[in-house]
Amino acid sequence: METLRLGTRGSKLALWQAEHVKSALAAAIPNLHVEIHVIKTTGDKILDVALSKIGDKGLFTREIEKALLEGTIDVAVHSMKDLPSQIEDGLCIGAVLPRENPQDVLISDIKGRLIDMPNGAVLGTSSLRRKAQIKHIRPDIQVADLRGNVETRIRKMREEGMDGIILAYAGVKRLGYESLISEYLSYDLLMPAVGQGAIAIEMRAVDPEVLNIIQMINDDQTQIQVQAERSFLAELEGGCQVPIAAVAVIKGNSLVIKGLVASLDGQDILCSEMVGSKDQPAQLGRNLGRRLLDSGAGRILDSIKQMGASE
Repeated sequence: METLRLGTRGSKLALWQAEHVKSALAAAIPNLHVEIHVIKTTGDKILDVALSKIGDKGLFTREIEKALLEGTIDVAVHSMKDLPSQIEDGLCIGAVLPRENPQDVLISDIKGRLIDMPNGAVLGTSSLRRKAQIKHIRPDIQVADLRGNVETRIRKMREEGMDGIILAYAGVKRLGYESLISEYLSYDLLMPAVGQGAIAIEMRAVDPEVLNIIQMINDDQTQIQVQAERSFLAELEGGCQVPIAAVAVIKGNSLVIKGLVASLDGQDILCSEMVGSKDQPAQLGRNLGRRLLDSGAGRILDSIKQMGASE
């Protein structure tokens, strides 16, 4: 293969990620030509509605996956956290790049900690996962829906007089906004989304030539971590617009995974941790998911689904 066609969203962050993959491939295979094809997704087209109100599966991936299945592109580059737990039939995750720090961060002109923000402070985020955990820590805080790319959210924070916004550190760093960070939020305060900080390369399930190419830049450690997290999410049958969080860390030959399920108002939070072999990440993720289901997570998730159906 002389040319690899790479599909991506058109945001600055998505293009950064696509260029990052292109550079990694160029370093591994100097004679490979990579073309970047920008594809607009449903999530990019609808910017004035909260994500949770327009569905939770494939908002930022569906159109790109369609192009992949039709053969107009060879691979797709995604933020791992945007990928549904169940990949479209005929597709698979062929490789993942080394993961950036998965933490969330607080950006605020107040330059304080989340726990010390003024009573009734207004924070912007479109994530139900973040909203629920913020409400659990600080019930007094008002959470305002905020969508758009990183720079748009920062601008809206200032224009609309918000006290701060919560973003993934990975995107903030990749776009050069680290100087605006007020606090790196620990996992005890705010557990990240499944796959946060990782870049996924999606491909057709049967395409050995493409697989051989992208495996050249696969990061085994990141692959283990996200496999555990995504298996946890799949066991809970959750999407990216449900208050579910998880983070897996390799320690020697062991894999430690923490998982969380929360009610929308943050009043009910179930959190647990398991340790297992790093050679069986999917099994470990499923086991943690079942443990939380046995502890009452199913009841929380069912109530969220019923609320969505009644809206």
